[in-house]
Amino acid sequence: MMNAASKIILLVEDDPDHEFLTIRALKKSNIVNEVRVARDGEEALELLFGESAILPQVILLDLKLPKVDGLEILRRIREHEATRLLPVVVLTSSDEESDVIRSYELGTNSYIRKPVNFTDFAEATRQLGMYWLVLNQCAPQI
Repeated sequence: MMNAASKIILLVEDDPDHEFLTIRALKKSNIVNEVRVARDGEEALELLFGESAILPQVILLDLKLPKVDGLEILRRIREHEATRLLPVVVLTSSDEESDVIRSYELGTNSYIRKPVNFTDFAEATRQLGMYWLVLNQCAPQI
């Protein structure tokens, strides 16, 4: 596993436009952490549990993903000792109440609905980055 001090952001996002906007908004907010992108659920699980697993500072997780959905990824993150305490922020366009409830039942730290316009999206991403990468004190790695 990679050292948590590297402060990698794992962005799990299948929509190329949302990926671009998220990375752009982080950079615009002077958040210079490395962003690793998984474009489907399988790729996310490989990055977290595969041979060259990473231990990100925070995971930004979309729910509606190909191959393995975000709720299943969240379930697997919480069931593994090495990843169960990682901050996971569900960042999704879904506002279905069942998705919100299930995300919290599975242990998400935060649920954020993606704003539609870029200005609002950039501000939400800036605040998210400032909180999870600067202000939040992560649990020590076991």
